[in-house]
Amino acid sequence: MSDNKNLNTFTDANWGEEVGKSTQLTIVDVWAPWCGPCRVIGPVVEELANDYAGKIKVGKLNADDNTMAHQLGVSGIPTILFMREGKEVDRVVGAVPKPMLVEKIESLLQGEAQA
Repeated sequence: MSDNKNLNTFTDANWGEEVGKSTQLTIVDVWAPWCGPCRVIGPVVEELANDYAGKIKVGKLNADDNTMAHQLGVSGIPTILFMREGKEVDRVVGAVPKPMLVEKIESLLQGEAQA
């Protein structure tokens, strides 16, 4: 893991506080250390954490160490979950290009602004 202060580590223990109670859009990268595509998208997620610092919350959830991934219905990794107040609003499965993730984030933030 990195020492990026904008990148959170989500766990079963802190999920309720960090994700469930978060009123801002929260991006969750569900990953595992042995997963090659996860290592590809990991730096992209870190970039997003920096690019959107203060606007959204970004973090990683290790699927091997936390049952939360299974509870969320994640069957393939990497999976990027887009959460708001503990509820999933979108998801992307697989290592996708950064512009695709930016587009989803911008779309969800615009929807938030219009709400």
